[in-house]
Amino acid sequence: MMDARKLEDLAEHIRNLLPSGASELRDEVKMNLRAAFGAALARMDLVTREEFDAQSALLARTRERLEKLEATVQELERRASV
Repeated sequence: MMDARKLEDLAEHIRNLLPSGASELRDEVKMNLRAAFGAALARMDLVTREEFDAQSALLARTRERLEKLEATVQELERRASV
């Protein structure tokens, strides 16, 4: 999930796009954006980078094992047909 600092930076960036004369509005927009972004991300089914990397590694090992098993099956089928 996106960390709080990144949400804060994004809200601040959007807030800075508003006219500087409306400081109260800018602060309110920043607060509302932060809350909206946080709520939207909380509803998403996201995984951490560590979880993604772990699953990717597991998938790579599984694929490697499957390829070895397929080669073994092909060899056994070849031997059985001789």
